[in-house]
Amino acid sequence: MTQITPHLTRLVTSSDPVPAPVQAVCRLSMLDWMACGIAGASEPVSRIVRAQVLEEEGARQAVLFGGGRAPVRAAALVNGTVSHALDYDDTHFAHIGHPSVAVLPAILALAEQRDTGLPEVVDAAAIGMEASVRAGIWLGRAHYQAGFHMTATAGAIGAAAGTARLLGLPDAQVAQALGLAATRAAGLKAHFGTMGKPWNAGIAASSGVEAVQLVARGFEANPDALDGPHGFGATHFGESNDPGIDWQLPQVRHKFHACCHGLHAALETLGALDLAAPEVAAITLRTHPRWLTVCNQPAPTTGLGAKFSYRTALALGLTGRDTARLSTFSDALAVSADVVAARELVTVMGDESLTEEQAALEVLRRDGQRLTAFHDLDAPVDMAARTDRVQAKASALLGDETAASLRRLIASDRARAADLATQMEV
Repeated sequence: MTQITPHLTRLVTSSDPVPAPVQAVCRLSMLDWMACGIAGASEPVSRIVRAQVLEEEGARQAVLFGGGRAPVRAAALVNGTVSHALDYDDTHFAHIGHPSVAVLPAILALAEQRDTGLPEVVDAAAIGMEASVRAGIWLGRAHYQAGFHMTATAGAIGAAAGTARLLGLPDAQVAQALGLAATRAAGLKAHFGTMGKPWNAGIAASSGVEAVQLVARGFEANPDALDGPHGFGATHFGESNDPGIDWQLPQVRHKFHACCHGLHAALETLGALDLAAPEVAAITLRTHPRWLTVCNQPAPTTGLGAKFSYRTALALGLTGRDTARLSTFSDALAVSADVVAARELVTVMGDESLTEEQAALEVLRRDGQRLTAFHDLDAPVDMAARTDRVQAKASALLGDETAASLRRLIASDRARAADLATQMEV
């Protein structure tokens, strides 16, 4: 059985530089995360959490998406929640979690307070995001299937690892910080399709950075709280898998549909067939059975619920709505007559022969013709092509000028954390 605390501690305190390809993917995720956060700043859940923090918290240490300043811990809570409000941020399928929204809010808030340069931010962010994925692999699918939201649990560990890297904590304190973060790591899949899901990401970011700040001040905690007999793994259905030493971050996936990533392979298959609802008599979608408990809400009545519904997402596509647009996943469209009618054409089935990143679609047309399509999100994608799609997505969310400004900042080794923070108030 693999012990994760020594593994992650070595990752955090290693003197080896983060490989350039990993840094490049990290910067791309930073652009994606910033775009999602700025675009999501006016969402209802964003306004509620931001108002709570601004009314209750004192020190003005870090900028919030949408405006205002708050203590580092509170800023991480707000910015994690806001950047996941649209559910449009990156995903890693090795542990079915969203690395950026749990780690970057913690890193950037602390880096802003400390006036850190962007290269150090990228370094810490890459370590934190990598740690979150490896912690999730260590916990395994049993943890996720039991009902825990991996973004919230493994994400809190990643946020602690990244902020510990930023502060340069020694081995002993890193282990304690990881253990302390473990006692706060929490989040339930029961909240998917509600405001509780993005809040889970905010909790992870907040918990991770708070644990590191406390340990840096001399707070003592059990360094075996992840691995021990009464530790997080043992009490949260952890499998103690070996995460390996190869970098996982380059395999992160960026979203190009404004919904749960579990729906994306299905939507790509539909796009390949170029169908409209009047042509269709029936659709059968096959997906990995694990997604049936995540994004298979059969008849949601809200836009948030539609983001976790195969039938509704496919119906939106069939009725000509662009699933890359935020406005497509609205309360009104989720219950519109044509979408509800198209939804009834769709049957969803689990298929163990498919991976979690694959989907297969079979369509019976009204003229009797049968069509099939298949998509695998794990198929290799050229880095240049992926960069172009993320940049186009940022432009669609923010406008060309703001997106271009963000791209220049994130690409610059002379920029500082505070330069990025000023963009968050847009």
